[in-house]
Amino acid sequence: MIELTPAAAQEIKRLQKSRQQLETYFRLSIKTGGCSGLYYDLELSQEPKNNDHSYSSQGINILVDEMSRYYLQNLIIDYAEDLMGGGFRFHNDKALSSCGCGLSFET
Repeated sequence: MIELTPAAAQEIKRLQKSRQQLETYFRLSIKTGGCSGLYYDLELSQEPKNNDHSYSSQGINILVDEMSRYYLQNLIIDYAEDLMGGGFRFHNDKALSSCGCGLSFET
């Protein structure tokens, strides 16, 4: 299960609208790299792929590929703005540690 806070859902809807892609999915995956070995990759996707798992939270349809699914179980995604600008915040109980940017983690 992946959970979006209301602020994260609002930001995703804003992105969909600004890119004129209102009927897209929010694709979330894990890639190797970053400061801590793994990082979150976010994109808007037109349609699911064969190995995708589908979730829904706060009215947003979320796609996760099979390889990323393990790392994203029970993930909570928030969105916040601070002096450095806005960004998604990830609360992942599988992450043993995260880098300062919050996008990269290790398990």
